[in-house]
Amino acid sequence: MAKQTKAQRSAAAKKASATRKRRAAKGSEAQLKSAAQGTARRVSEAAKATRSTAEKAVKAAAKRADAEKTRLQAAAKRRSSKR
Repeated sequence: MAKQTKAQRSAAAKKASATRKRRAAKGSEAQLKSAAQGTARRVSEAAKATRSTAEKAVKAAAKRADAEKTRLQAAAKRRSSKR
């Protein structure tokens, strides 16, 4: 192989540096994309959990209201039967 001139070595070094930068950027882009997907997945899971918790709270409140209504009806019935 023939010896390279200083200009050729410099050009080869610039080309190699550009290649390293491109590859590093590609890796960073893949990491960022992966992190974003993970974050989106966690946000989705949190939203589902919140929705589930809210549904349970609504059901519990409805049960309490129904139980109170039944209790009041029974108390009113007892009062009316005593008279």
